[in-house]
Amino acid sequence: MKQRTPVSTIMTKEVITLNSTDSLDKAEHLFKTKKIRHIPVVSGSAIIGMLSYTDILRISFADSVTAEEDYVDTSVYNLFSIEQVMAKNLLSVSSDTTIKETAEILSKKEFHAIPVVDEGVLVGIVTTTDLIQYLLQQY
Repeated sequence: MKQRTPVSTIMTKEVITLNSTDSLDKAEHLFKTKKIRHIPVVSGSAIIGMLSYTDILRISFADSVTAEEDYVDTSVYNLFSIEQVMAKNLLSVSSDTTIKETAEILSKKEFHAIPVVDEGVLVGIVTTTDLIQYLLQQY
């Protein structure tokens, strides 16, 4: 296993983002259609927060559907904004941070994704899944 491999080699570079003015309905739609669990929230090119699928599940009954399974009650989304639900005090890494250093951060914190920011601009995102896939490739 390479000791100094930069996180840029495993990060997702084409990051799906939200603005703080977007709706939670839009966020849920992105989570489900793109099959992702974390979405950075941006203002311009600067990241201001991170929204996880778990964050919106905490405030909703998004997965409770009627017997016909064609209606999801997401009316609670109208009570909250993305800015109220997202994590705000983020840690980030730069694209030249090593995979090992990134893994150490994620192993000690209670989150599963970390934004990759170079000179104040969001350039990627790394998740625990990315790290596990990288480790599996080493065997």
